[in-house]
Amino acid sequence: MKKLLWLLPFLSFAPAFSQENDSIPEQKKDYGRVYGGFESNSQWYLNDKGTGINQDATPINGKPLRSNNYLLVNYQYKGFTAGIQAESYAPDALLNYNPGFDGTDVGTWYAAYKTSKLEITGGYFYEQFGSGMLLRAWEDRALGINTALRGGRVLYRLSNNTRLTALYGRQRTGFNVARGDIYGFDADFILNKLLGFEQSDLSVGASYVGRYEALPVENAGFDELTNAVGARFNFIHNAFYLSGEVDYKQKDGVLNVQNLIDYNFVKPGNAVLLNFGYSKEGLGIDATVRRTENFKFLSEREPVNYDISSSSLNYNDRVLNFTPALTKQHHSNLANIYVYQAQTKVDYTTTEIMKAGETGGQIDLFYDFAKETPIGGKYGTKLAVNLSSWYNLPGTYRLSPAYYETKFLGVGEKYFSDYNIEIRKQFSETLHTALYYIRQFYNKAWIEGGDRVNTNIVTGEATYNFTPNRSIRLEGEHMWADADKKNWAGATLELNIDDKYSFYVWDIYNYGNDNPDNRTHYYNAGGAYRIGATRIAANYGRQRGGLVCVGGVCRFVPESTGVSLQITTAF
Repeated sequence: MKKLLWLLPFLSFAPAFSQENDSIPEQKKDYGRVYGGFESNSQWYLNDKGTGINQDATPINGKPLRSNNYLLVNYQYKGFTAGIQAESYAPDALLNYNPGFDGTDVGTWYAAYKTSKLEITGGYFYEQFGSGMLLRAWEDRALGINTALRGGRVLYRLSNNTRLTALYGRQRTGFNVARGDIYGFDADFILNKLLGFEQSDLSVGASYVGRYEALPVENAGFDELTNAVGARFNFIHNAFYLSGEVDYKQKDGVLNVQNLIDYNFVKPGNAVLLNFGYSKEGLGIDATVRRTENFKFLSEREPVNYDISSSSLNYNDRVLNFTPALTKQHHSNLANIYVYQAQTKVDYTTTEIMKAGETGGQIDLFYDFAKETPIGGKYGTKLAVNLSSWYNLPGTYRLSPAYYETKFLGVGEKYFSDYNIEIRKQFSETLHTALYYIRQFYNKAWIEGGDRVNTNIVTGEATYNFTPNRSIRLEGEHMWADADKKNWAGATLELNIDDKYSFYVWDIYNYGNDNPDNRTHYYNAGGAYRIGATRIAANYGRQRGGLVCVGGVCRFVPESTGVSLQITTAF
């Protein structure tokens, strides 16, 4: 309760009004507004002889129940806002969430004041500089990520064309904060008026992030304060756009195989991002290239090792910057078996596997075949092509004593590639279809340990609309794989009714596994009900072990079987 007492002055405050005489119309008193949301994600894990699972979750009445719950309450009065988020991971958090999320407590709180020119925030806050490669404090509950900073932030708009941001804080980790002190400054400038642009837009920006953390040894070869700087630009002219960002991190100690600082292995880090494209009616081209070297920026130099095989890095914990995988986000179940995670840190595993970062990119092409053409037909046809490839940095590597020297251009060992094509065709007012072909290469040996895998995936789907608010969707998919767990097949059936009810059943079957005992069905069935701002969903089935990704950021989940319940609402 003590953690809630600071809110009382704000919640009890209301402006005073007086009425001099009856001739003045009565004014409605403004007490501000309260808004927020509640989210609950619970799962009852079951033993499963079919997959050999015997859960070790804390039992409640003999049943292994785990639950993640979030209650966010905000109060706003004119330019003033305050809020608090209570979180409960009881009796335990869902499997493979950050062990720091334990029990029930206040997760974040803040108070802020905003005018047309000035914003001041104290407490926990979220922020992003540029693309996020230098700094991003954010939350994603599905991934178990909350990297909010606890401290203060000031944003000032000198004009409509100039915005400055300064901040200080310590990064959230579980219900605590990391040891490193984080300092930041960011500036954005819109140059259209200065340069006299009328049909073009040009903006530039610059960022600074510093992390101060005391060193346990003297003469470490690097400073207690690690400085990082970045610059960026964004240009748009008619249908063409171009943007870029360059970041540099001062030399710092590199982590060894045990995730400990190697004081004899000191390197700076850098990152380069370039995006360009062209878009007009019926045609779109977008390309992105990125190179990162030793650019995992942590709020504490050494990750916390929870056990022999698990560190805070496994949970995206104590990470200051944001470098998602730049690959297509597939909705197909089988296309998400081998997903890529950005390789931004120096990682020496064996004498053969030594990484300093990544280089690569992706390109998207979108084309709409016009209606009443041989390919477009009566309703038109949509084509999408995506190509992405990612590699280790080329250069010279040595395991002991640890050393590397990279080349800026060129590529090293191939990590991953995904080449895919998507065709969407509408045959009538009620029937919509899609066909996908995906070819992937996944270097599991270098990314997580295992085989190098080549896959070919074919997926087809059809959606039939009974009415504008009622539809059924059927999807079938197949993967041919030359290694690891080999071939898979899958199917999905969905039914949506009146925007309120939805039901689904799907199954993916690893029929090609070389071990007959591991030829497993991963089946799921469930549904959801939505009314107003509230959604209730339930599911029963098996979770395939592996990486689960949202927006190019991933977390590992173990195999499990159980019943899940999700409740979300806003007020």
